[in-house]
Amino acid sequence: MKNIKSLKLISFNISFYFVFFLYSAIAIPVLTLLVAYFSLFMSHRNTMKWFRRAISWYGMLVIKVFPFPLIRIYYKDYEKNPGPGPYIFVCNHRSATDPFLMACLPYECIQVVNIWPFRLPVLGIYARWAGYLSINEMPFKQFSKQAVKLLKQGASIIVFPEGTRSGGKSMGQFHGSIFRVALEAKCPIVPVCISGNENIPPRGSFLLRPGKIKIHKLPAIKWEEFKALKPFKLKNMVRNIISKEVAVMDRKE
Repeated sequence: MKNIKSLKLISFNISFYFVFFLYSAIAIPVLTLLVAYFSLFMSHRNTMKWFRRAISWYGMLVIKVFPFPLIRIYYKDYEKNPGPGPYIFVCNHRSATDPFLMACLPYECIQVVNIWPFRLPVLGIYARWAGYLSINEMPFKQFSKQAVKLLKQGASIIVFPEGTRSGGKSMGQFHGSIFRVALEAKCPIVPVCISGNENIPPRGSFLLRPGKIKIHKLPAIKWEEFKALKPFKLKNMVRNIISKEVAVMDRKE
């Protein structure tokens, strides 16, 4: 029985990665050509907007279609009347798949990442072109300046303030940089909670396992609600909100 399960798991992974690489080899050039074509008729700002949305469309198929039905993703928005943004989306970080899961957010977004995503073949190049911010490759003043500029242009920012994935159900402490940006830019903060993907794949492995992943987008915290807080208190407040929601999500697995 164990051998049969192992064979099914291996078969699922072979199928997934085969389709993933085949799809990437076709979709990435096609999307690039389409964006390049429309850039002839649009401003640079609109071109970047569509480029970032194209990345989300690419990611949506990767996370919701290819692994289905062995991996199911459930996204729930708790905001009653969500606005157009921009927002700073603050997420807990359990797995290397977390950045792909952010394709669920229906906004033009860039991500704040460590250095390693930029080292990925092809995808790393596109991340740089899209304006993703490498927090470890620039001083805070430069990071803050670029982040505020993106927000003023209407692009939302996704950040995993733990800095590195936990690999389990525990949550690390939050770094404070993005909360200083939120205070400076007067930008709403949206907690995003992820549960169920701590072993999809396990830390240190590329082996995907069947499971159910839940993503909860909580109501935005407006600048007026946190403008009097220092970055330290603000980051802990947001961390506590996410921690409580994730604990409930974990219990309902």
